[in-house]
Amino acid sequence: MDQKGILPLAEVPEGTQAVVQGLRGGGGFLGRMAALGFIVGGKVSVLQNSGRGPVIVLVRDTRVALGRGEALKVLVGTQADSHGDSRT
Repeated sequence: MDQKGILPLAEVPEGTQAVVQGLRGGGGFLGRMAALGFIVGGKVSVLQNSGRGPVIVLVRDTRVALGRGEALKVLVGTQADSHGDSRT
């Protein structure tokens, strides 16, 4: 991705927390992702991403398994540089 710090969820290493920055896909995909809790600004923790098979994440205290194709359509920013950011 050209935007600084934004990358597909499929490329985020295990143990990383990230924030959803955007979703790429059609209406069906966007509706499914919203139902699962993937909304812009929502937090996601990557539990498993071995580079093969599904990407398993924690969203709203729920484990969700995404296929690699789906995980490539979820754009996130990692929180490596925002420790202690509590504006909410």
